[in-house]
Amino acid sequence: MQLQDILFSQGFGTRRICCGLVQQGLVKVEESSGLRICTDPTETFTEEGLMFHVQGERWAYHERAYLMVHKPAGFECSQKPSTYPSVYTLLPGPLRTRGGGAAAGVQAVGRLDQDTTGLLLMSDDGKFIHRLTSPRHHVPKVYEVQVKHPLDAKQVDRLLAGVVLDDDPKPVKAQACSAEGEFHLKLTLTEGKYHQVKRMVAAVGNRVEALHRSSVGVLSLNDGLMPGHWRWLTREEVASLTTKTSA
Repeated sequence: MQLQDILFSQGFGTRRICCGLVQQGLVKVEESSGLRICTDPTETFTEEGLMFHVQGERWAYHERAYLMVHKPAGFECSQKPSTYPSVYTLLPGPLRTRGGGAAAGVQAVGRLDQDTTGLLLMSDDGKFIHRLTSPRHHVPKVYEVQVKHPLDAKQVDRLLAGVVLDDDPKPVKAQACSAEGEFHLKLTLTEGKYHQVKRMVAAVGNRVEALHRSSVGVLSLNDGLMPGHWRWLTREEVASLTTKTSA
């Protein structure tokens, strides 16, 4: 692929802008002998494994973007937020514009409310997003819930047995549920209904005071990723989320 097309696909601007970046000597490619400044926008490279620098910032070529974000409170999972800043502002510009076109950039895999913290996945792979958001695939998501009133065994049993929400006569069940403390509930869900955790907890006579998603499938936030930070998923992590064994 031509270098200007590689830069365009990775979100560094229009093809004209990408061409200009190269012609101005602002793009370097990592080779076995070291960094080499490239000035020919039409020079071709093998994309797989390509490492390059744009205006001093190091990037790796990714055909598709698969990201993990540790969402802090006070951010909306929207490209056009109404009150709070967008969670997309936590990402560098190229990730928000890669690919070009009307549907450019990565998209959140599902949503977390502005006051909810924790693991948020993002991607520009439509099939991947559908795989993780479709209730048919039953990808488990674990939530750590701080509640207002003391928990009891009856509330836990009702969440496991299923509660009826106001928009669906079919009971919604927790895949797993346990009281980790007097006010701390650990809840595993395989669906993604609107405000589902808050409404399920309300249905058993309690109230969510704080909500944190600690894992999605086999991925969790126990690797030290700090709030407001992001990282690429490994190939193995992507594979674990898209195989039937993760369901």
